[in-house]
Amino acid sequence: MLPVLATAGAYVWRQLRKSTVAVRFSNVELLRTLAPKGLGWRKHIGPTAFLLALLTLALGMGRPSVDTEKPLERATIILAMDVSLSMQADDVAPNRLEAAQVAAKQFVGELPETFNVGLVSFAKAANVLVAPTKDRSAVISAIDGLTLAEATATGEAVFTSLDAVRTVPADGAEGAPPARIVLLSDGYRTSGRSIEEAGAAAVAANVPVSTIAFGTDSGIVDIAGDLQPVPVDRYSLAQLAEATKGFFYEAASVTELKQVYEDMGSSIGYRIEPREVTQWYAGFALLLGLVAAVCSLLWSSRLP
Repeated sequence: MLPVLATAGAYVWRQLRKSTVAVRFSNVELLRTLAPKGLGWRKHIGPTAFLLALLTLALGMGRPSVDTEKPLERATIILAMDVSLSMQADDVAPNRLEAAQVAAKQFVGELPETFNVGLVSFAKAANVLVAPTKDRSAVISAIDGLTLAEATATGEAVFTSLDAVRTVPADGAEGAPPARIVLLSDGYRTSGRSIEEAGAAAVAANVPVSTIAFGTDSGIVDIAGDLQPVPVDRYSLAQLAEATKGFFYEAASVTELKQVYEDMGSSIGYRIEPREVTQWYAGFALLLGLVAAVCSLLWSSRLP
């Protein structure tokens, strides 16, 4: 840019120097009648456009770029949903399970078509209901078919989800697919391996686990005629997300849960890539060059 700025400075200096030259003519009024009327400010349009064209080209040599989001190839999302008996609590209308099903189906439907999506349900044990697939209808149908069972094996849900990720075919690529686990739970772990063990396994596999603590602390369920409180274990879920470099969310209504899924959808399974836009600068410089040429031809009959 320095040569361009130096040229601009030289042009300004030249114009200022012209204005200081003494007029050696005794009759100034007669001079005004003899001298043709000047172009005034218009004479600067061509040179200014030309200098801006040079400046734009100089900037373009830096190969400017803009950041763009692109879906990761073979990106895999495993949705792990708690189906323990506490999910029948009606502190979230109509109840926790039905609200979670509605939001989960919306989340799956809005993911990019290139993503693989799998579904794991967990209560006393964890099961892969749908292996990672691009068939959204299969995942949504499985979400509709979720049924409740006893206990909560949060750690097993993570281990089972990691097993599901390993089933994604390589398709000629090297290494494991970029994957994320989205785990929704409403209660404390009561069965299976610990959450700490699960977190360590996820870290070793380089699979972040984003967790959603769903429900309120006022939830109550009727189990065999016995009313039991079912508060949410926010601490353990937050620790799991932090340990695996995932995200932790709280949701106490179906509206909040949908918002959580929307936020997740914009932050998982993508990579940021720079896209070079040098052609934009070259095109703008060409336009400025044409303006400079037209102005010079119109008012001075020569090119700048």
